[in-house]
Amino acid sequence: MVEHVDEQDRVLAVVGRGEAVRRGWLHRIAVTVCRDSRRQVLVHRRSEQVSRFPGHYELMAGGAVAAGESYEEAAVRELAEELGIDTTVRSVVKFLNRDGLSPHWLGIHEAVALVDPKPRGDEVAWYGWLPESELHEFMHRHPFTPDSRKAWDRYRAAVG
Repeated sequence: MVEHVDEQDRVLAVVGRGEAVRRGWLHRIAVTVCRDSRRQVLVHRRSEQVSRFPGHYELMAGGAVAAGESYEEAAVRELAEELGIDTTVRSVVKFLNRDGLSPHWLGIHEAVALVDPKPRGDEVAWYGWLPESELHEFMHRHPFTPDSRKAWDRYRAAVG
């Protein structure tokens, strides 16, 4: 269950995520850019078994914010579920995103991983750490989820 929200991110109702996506209702998504101690960015490829964008790459781990959950709580939960990384996150930026599977408010966070990820095989098929200087070329050589570039641009603008 997720919260159907309005253009100001105020809760209108609690609905199933599938219904929110099907009807194009705004809801909340939380994602995290994960960096290592050298400031490299964690990039991962989605498993072929996932229902949305199988085999596509991502720069951020995340998913739907559950009803009653904060963006930060969802970001921490999703990072642990998908990549096996248990750490704190810092909120960076939130914006109304109309790209991707359906419109949503996207809360972008940042975290530093001090240990290697232990990704769930049913969610993540591959991961690697890349210096920011190599990301642009990597993103042009591989298929990324539809809103990855926009989210990365918003993140970069917010962190300078």
